[in-house]
Amino acid sequence: MYPEQPPGNGEPLLRIEALVKRFGGFRALDGLTFDLMPGEIVGLVGPNGSGKTTCINVISGLYSPDGGDVIYHGRPISGMPSHRLVQIGINRTFQVPKPFPTLTASENVRVAAAHGRCDCTAVDVDALLASFELDCYAGRPAAELNAGQQKMLDLARALATGPSLLCIDELAAGLNPAELVRVAERLRELARSGITLLVVEHLMGFIDQVTDRVIVLNAGRGIFEGPLRGAVTDPKVIEVFLGTENGD
Repeated sequence: MYPEQPPGNGEPLLRIEALVKRFGGFRALDGLTFDLMPGEIVGLVGPNGSGKTTCINVISGLYSPDGGDVIYHGRPISGMPSHRLVQIGINRTFQVPKPFPTLTASENVRVAAAHGRCDCTAVDVDALLASFELDCYAGRPAAELNAGQQKMLDLARALATGPSLLCIDELAAGLNPAELVRVAERLRELARSGITLLVVEHLMGFIDQVTDRVIVLNAGRGIFEGPLRGAVTDPKVIEVFLGTENGD
């Protein structure tokens, strides 16, 4: 049985150890290692193809790793199916939301709470929808919501399961500036409540608003770990994003 509360004494909530994921001869993850602490917001950034979404897919159980391990609450969880991971406190959002299109927004959240919650506490579905300005659309089929509203519904569904760790994949893409500000504040509130967030995002302004630190990936490996302001001056990061001066 996994503990319901995040570990104390400075122990990581999640530890990624030398993680490897292959697709044929291609190593999408190549020995990736990092820790996530309780209540921390960490950005996972890097160029396209660097392994960011693959990392989230392994953590959330969509892929099994080909090497290394994922340690949650001090126990290995590699290869555990997604539905079981949700029940022990790990959930995620998707780049392209995947609601039940014919169910209403409220029903989508209720299904998530009923079948995925990792404890027996009740969920205030109306309040959860209102926190993402979806209360006016509670009775509408999810298929009728626009792209931004579906992203907020995806986040509400994940939160309805009561996660300790929430992986967020490209949530900011397509949101307008006012929406970005509201979402950034909501994510900070979640972290203050004790939820650990791993955020994959290309919008560096958004990453700067919400994260405590970033992990920069390139070719499936971590090349930098620390505050974003340090990443933008790091020679390895500059080379990956901008290339060398002589074009090599």
